[in-house]
Amino acid sequence: MSNKTVNATNKENIKKIVEERKKYRERRLKFLRWLWWKFPKFKNNLKWKRPKGKDNPIRLHLKGYSPMASIGYGAKSEIRFLHPSGLRPVVIHSPSELDLLDPSKHLVYISSSLGLRKRLEVIEKAKMRGFRIANA
Repeated sequence: MSNKTVNATNKENIKKIVEERKKYRERRLKFLRWLWWKFPKFKNNLKWKRPKGKDNPIRLHLKGYSPMASIGYGAKSEIRFLHPSGLRPVVIHSPSELDLLDPSKHLVYISSSLGLRKRLEVIEKAKMRGFRIANA
């Protein structure tokens, strides 16, 4: 198989994954904590907290109440932790780490602990190899 056909099929796969990720994000449920509408202090901090009360209807999974966050609601492993571009983000700490990665699959984040000299080396090497850098 030639290099062009491999790149074309890879781009099609990425497009398919991005579309699938977008569909999942649209239909994903919003898990809000119990009684978030009742107390002003919860309205400012709309994050999930597991209900722990003895008779809590969400914890008991009663009909008519919002669902409780559980492992079954997670995204597929193929689309989990992906960047919106469809690439898998990777943090780079040295220029040699770029040799282990594939530009068609990975998105590069440069570590914040990297100094200017090494940062410039990483950017130059990444551009030569065709990587996308998220925080250049």
